[in-house]
Amino acid sequence: MKAQSIKTEQYLNPQQIKEHLKNVEYIIMAAPAPDKFKETPIHFTIFLNTAEEMPKDIQDAVLQKFLQEHKIGKPAELMSQLMPVGFALSKAQDTPMPMLLVKPQDQKTIPHAVMHVMDFLADSQEFDEAKIKNLTGWSYSYE
Repeated sequence: MKAQSIKTEQYLNPQQIKEHLKNVEYIIMAAPAPDKFKETPIHFTIFLNTAEEMPKDIQDAVLQKFLQEHKIGKPAELMSQLMPVGFALSKAQDTPMPMLLVKPQDQKTIPHAVMHVMDFLADSQEFDEAKIKNLTGWSYSYE
């Protein structure tokens, strides 16, 4: 069985995003890393539901908490900053998929919220779907 790509049906509009994120603390996403990263086979993105700048020591503490809670090791290629995040809806998914909007044209055309994003490569035995089955998944954590 070949994994199907996620087909976006539509994006949440700004009001829907605001409503959607109302009680969200964070979203964690795991996807297969590019093949050349054998030591760090999983691409993690943590979307923190805040648009406030976080001091470096707070960012480090938050990252360490995630690494410990999810048994994540060997983080590499870390990016931690405020970024625009869109939310895609598809028929196959129960919850909107968070999308880091890197390209300027996406930032102009896709409705988004600004969130603090931690993006990195790592390894974990807890995320076999991404590591072994080459699937992308995300999980919402509510307050």
